[in-house]
Amino acid sequence: MGTENPGIPQDGEGPQRRVHLDGFYMDVFEVSNLEFQKFVNTTGYVTEAEKFGDSFVFEGLLSEAVKNQISQAVAAAPWWLPVQGADWRHPEGPDSDIVGRLDHPVLHVSWNDAVAYCAWKGKRLPTEAEWEYACRGGLKDRIFPWGNKLNPKGQHYANLWQGEFPNHNTGEDGYIKAAPVTSFPVNGYGLYNMVGNAWEWTADWWNIHHTTDELHNPTGPTMGNDKVKKGGSYMCHKSYCYRYRCAARSQNSPDSSSSNLGFRCVSQKRS
Repeated sequence: MGTENPGIPQDGEGPQRRVHLDGFYMDVFEVSNLEFQKFVNTTGYVTEAEKFGDSFVFEGLLSEAVKNQISQAVAAAPWWLPVQGADWRHPEGPDSDIVGRLDHPVLHVSWNDAVAYCAWKGKRLPTEAEWEYACRGGLKDRIFPWGNKLNPKGQHYANLWQGEFPNHNTGEDGYIKAAPVTSFPVNGYGLYNMVGNAWEWTADWWNIHHTTDELHNPTGPTMGNDKVKKGGSYMCHKSYCYRYRCAARSQNSPDSSSSNLGFRCVSQKRS
């Protein structure tokens, strides 16, 4: 787990360390809009973005009508705008919907929302160690789930940003925003989109200092302010967010949501 050659050292990607894990099952796909819709229709669950009344959306995906209603942005990342009426049913704001996108990853789900869905399915969120083990697909000391080259033989293996971030996405991989959860080649464990497409929540609290002791089933710190997310998203570009690597990591508060953040579940038994 981890790496001796961190792409973003301040994120706590290192040191490389040996971790032992018990066996587990992981969802082959990111949780889709269709699956999340079943959960909401059955339980009446209301997401935190719906309760708060807004969620963060990448400016480049918003209509001019929505942009004209927004006066504030995130100072450190001005391409992120808080959009009234943005939620999992309206990924790019109130004038958008998920018609034709039921096979896309559900977005605008907080960590708390993801935990609630997994519990409903009799599952849970993966620990960071489980997620990274799954991401590597049986490969050792490789940057990506498929190897060290980003585009082997010119083929795209993940939904990432091509072009100049944040001004122009050429969509060379076929997508400008999220792609269906069945897109792109699987890794060695048969898992889709372990990097790119949507960031994925994990169970662990955020911490950038790691022991080199050999741990069994580590679960991270016992408390914290932010939760670990892994895998990067369709917005990641090496010039800005080189986090579409198995060892890469980032964080958000448990009630955060955005237009590039989703999840998948794990279980101790096949489902």
